[in-house]
Amino acid sequence: MPYPLGQIFDAQPAPPLRVVTVAAVIALALVVYNVTWRLVRNAVTIAHEGGHAAAAVLTGRRLRGIRLHSDTSGLTIMRGRPTGAGMVTTLLAGYLSPALLGLLGAWLLSRGLITLLLWICIVLLLAMLVMIRNWFGGALILVTGGAVFAVSWYASTPWQALFAYTGVWLLLFGGVRPVIEVQLHRRRGTASRSDPDQLAALTRLPGGLWVAFFLLCTVGALGFGAWLLRVLPDPSTWHLP
Repeated sequence: MPYPLGQIFDAQPAPPLRVVTVAAVIALALVVYNVTWRLVRNAVTIAHEGGHAAAAVLTGRRLRGIRLHSDTSGLTIMRGRPTGAGMVTTLLAGYLSPALLGLLGAWLLSRGLITLLLWICIVLLLAMLVMIRNWFGGALILVTGGAVFAVSWYASTPWQALFAYTGVWLLLFGGVRPVIEVQLHRRRGTASRSDPDQLAALTRLPGGLWVAFFLLCTVGALGFGAWLLRVLPDPSTWHLP
């Protein structure tokens, strides 16, 4: 049953560790298997392009729109200087955003703010919907937002927890795979306009170095997120010989 809006900010009891672990296993399976990855990669693309869009606005660029495609690719259209710190920041934000959003989600979940996390997702999706410039992208945002709303409004607390934890793990795991994929495409010569290659052209640092940077950040976020979600032990409890 629906609940008063004031309860959005209430903390829920932490679910058992087995629920957190099951959510991690589900998310990992969705990311690892190619068939399911093609579906859930849309969520990672939403975060990726949303990161480009947010960085563009924050660095003073003019955001013209966002396109999300059925092949899970995306495009953020903007106006502004094609060089400089603002452009570098905008390019950096894409591959980092899923991991950063996953970390934010893990932090909220570690404080029991499950429902608040779901509603933050809804607000971000609505903000992104305004800038969508193609039918598939609009439908994707509406379906995704509708699913999150239905869970946040009608589902019981245990189901909300499983959904939220799975979504956060999906962003954390899903932030790593696109970095690996873009490097594979670069080796085949099919990613000349990738974010790492554009960064290489702007900074004169090798594209491979930017891929390594993205991989370090996303894997680090996954590890930190796992610690926040209580899957990894607290280093302060380790007993060294």
